[in-house]
Amino acid sequence: MPGNLAVWCAQDDDSGVKPPRRVTLSSEPPMLDRDATIKALTRTSRRLSRAVDAMGFSPPVAYTYNPLAYARAPHEAYLAYANCGVDALFLGMNPGPFGMAQTGVPFGEVAAVRRFLSIDAKVGRPSAMHPKRPIEGFACTRSEVSGRRFWGLIEEEFVTPTAFFERAFVWNWCPLAFMSESGANITPEKLAREDRAPLVAACDEALACVVTALKPRIVIGVGAFASASATRALGSTAPLITTILHPSPASPAANRGWTLAARRMLVDCGFFPAGSAVSHGRK
Repeated sequence: MPGNLAVWCAQDDDSGVKPPRRVTLSSEPPMLDRDATIKALTRTSRRLSRAVDAMGFSPPVAYTYNPLAYARAPHEAYLAYANCGVDALFLGMNPGPFGMAQTGVPFGEVAAVRRFLSIDAKVGRPSAMHPKRPIEGFACTRSEVSGRRFWGLIEEEFVTPTAFFERAFVWNWCPLAFMSESGANITPEKLAREDRAPLVAACDEALACVVTALKPRIVIGVGAFASASATRALGSTAPLITTILHPSPASPAANRGWTLAARRMLVDCGFFPAGSAVSHGRK
């Protein structure tokens, strides 16, 4: 972790796939100060938002959306679910155009955020929008497949948000969505080299702050990019880092049955109970 991590985490914005190793996770709910945890995540989110807003990006990037800014209300409503001392931190890559870009919630398909997480708040707009990728907030009718799959699995296993967030939290490594002139999605690894360095520095520091606040026993990268980002950002102080298959519809493996595959991986790393994949696979 960077040497100035404590300062970075404390600064208040308003004032300025290999098989995973199995670990033994606690069955007890976290007992640490939730208010302090939520405040720490809020400071980190606002600080990260300011940092990435100050960045410029070269072609092929033509449009950049920062939902930490224009979707702050639902994003911070989501942060209020956080607990310290959780078993797992799920780490995504960056917002999808019909998920977090619309709702401010990682993997935040509108229907899942509204129904399962009970979040529905006012969403503004970025200063410049691609006509093919409008920000409509909770009025968006497009479904984000990755988010539908991810939160669908979580609801299936935990039934309520409270039960899930007692044991876990979800964070995206990068808060920005990038689009080309055509409106095509651009993932962070496709950015120009000179643009990646400041973005990586800011996102890595923010992730280190999130891990400091949540104290997870394991970081579960949703996809290999997220796991690699966690390994780099957290260094020698990292908890166990493992990977599950990304639920993207661009992944042939995910389209062959992401839910069961992800269940098996979450059983293997100890987050889901043994037998979970078998019992659900028989349904």
